[in-house]
Amino acid sequence: MSASKEFIKDETSVAVTQRRSISVEHGGTMTRDDARLEDLGYKPELKRAFSKFETFGVAFSIMGIVPSIASTIFYNLPYGGPVGMIWGWLLAACFIATVGLAMGDLASSMPTSAGLYYWTYKLSPPKYRNFLSWMVGYNSFLGNVAAISSLGWGCQGIMFAAGSMANENFVPSVGAQFGLYCGILIFCALFCAYGTTLFARLQTPATILNVALVFATIIGLPIARKGSLNTAKFTFTGWVNLSNWNSGMTFLLSMMAPVWTIGSFDCAVSISEEASNASIAVPAAIIGSIASAGILGTIYLIIISLCMGTDVEAINDSSIGQPLAVIYQMGFGTKGALAIWSFIAISQLSMTSSLILPSSRQAFAFARDGALPFSKFWHHVDSFSGTPVRTVWLVTLCAMPLGLLAFADPIDLSAINAIFCLNIMGLYVAYGIPIAARVIWGSSLLRPGPWYLGRLSYPMACVATGWMAFAIVIFCFPGERNPSAKTMNYAVVVSAAVWIFAGGYYFMPKIGGKTFFTGPRTEDLSEEVHQYYEETFGDDPNKNRTQISTVPVKAES
Repeated sequence: MSASKEFIKDETSVAVTQRRSISVEHGGTMTRDDARLEDLGYKPELKRAFSKFETFGVAFSIMGIVPSIASTIFYNLPYGGPVGMIWGWLLAACFIATVGLAMGDLASSMPTSAGLYYWTYKLSPPKYRNFLSWMVGYNSFLGNVAAISSLGWGCQGIMFAAGSMANENFVPSVGAQFGLYCGILIFCALFCAYGTTLFARLQTPATILNVALVFATIIGLPIARKGSLNTAKFTFTGWVNLSNWNSGMTFLLSMMAPVWTIGSFDCAVSISEEASNASIAVPAAIIGSIASAGILGTIYLIIISLCMGTDVEAINDSSIGQPLAVIYQMGFGTKGALAIWSFIAISQLSMTSSLILPSSRQAFAFARDGALPFSKFWHHVDSFSGTPVRTVWLVTLCAMPLGLLAFADPIDLSAINAIFCLNIMGLYVAYGIPIAARVIWGSSLLRPGPWYLGRLSYPMACVATGWMAFAIVIFCFPGERNPSAKTMNYAVVVSAAVWIFAGGYYFMPKIGGKTFFTGPRTEDLSEEVHQYYEETFGDDPNKNRTQISTVPVKAES
């Protein structure tokens, strides 16, 4: 066999830290992952530093059950009390699981960092594919930037809550909050830009910390609150509505917290080109993280409902500014609460870093395909770190200005809450278009990967599409009826501005995206690459396939 046809399929044959830029056409060997990437039309450029568990760790760490609930409890505690917290979470988690399952099929079929907009291009008809993939890329970018902003803002809130617990007279100014928020984003960006290998290794302890915080609460808090526990009736069926919406709308708005928390799981897709055995590792990370967050979050919120007392309004309006911090302080006392709270802050800091990294990879892939302004500048891999440092700073610097929304309502900070809805809207549009394309046009185009739902794939994609369309509409609504300039949902304004920019830039005469964007810039591949992948996956559609359902799977052609 000639050197150009030698393929080493065992991923351990090449160290994961080795730079993956070897092309078959230039001779040498490559892993199955890199051969698959070339089969999709991309040359490997990034290190494959993430194992299967570390890939799961990225997705799960971003969800960060306890710190995420701390950041969003103001959206389910006053919007239904125990019913909104527990049943809103559980119902939303079930629908989110359909999105993850539908996305898992696509991630296994086409494991590339281009992900969402690459799938859109491949599954859409020629007439629409360029524009749709363009809009998916921009919505994905918007959702990621908003997610980074919301995580950074939540992190500063958690840190300042510690100061308020230690000193009840301490009230941070909005300027101080914005300053700490910017400092957090800069710190996390530096870590992501130059410490990818270390970052990958830290996913295991970050995952352990997330789980440990949940179990420390579900075991320790009931013991600490012994004698002051709520009744089972209040814990599971207590209804508290502190908003001016009717009960039905209040319950729907309570689901913003779980939808935001159990989100950004496409980050696993964004590191497909840095993950080993990506066709299995990425869908497993998506589905595993959603299931873990859904189950652990439900148990955690049951314990919070059991231990928080019945005066929900007092908890929500406390001067500490963090309802969850108040509940911990009630149970563990100030010193005990501060001890646990410090680990929650560390976890939230890890979550922020965990999202900047895959978000920068999505921006890198989008720039690689020429869709961002100044794409040639952004499509750059740093020779020292082997990472796309420029796009790390791009997503970070784009996230920072969103924190300025806090100044629209410096007293109640209601305007800044829009970044949480903005994250959901951007990502659900980006998730929804490729899954809808798979439903409408892609059944005959989808080439199943080793992870596939079989006959459940199509109906699951239909349910996921319907759920996301519904959620986007619901989370356009403000937190209160008859909103003022301070309390309106600015997510609608920001997302509309991005959509107008993206659409206008695409259709702009002479220099718009329509004149140069032709979808993902894949390359003509050597016959050896195609032959290799046909031999690996093409002969038997069930070969090397992880079946989720018990229905026999047959490749769609």
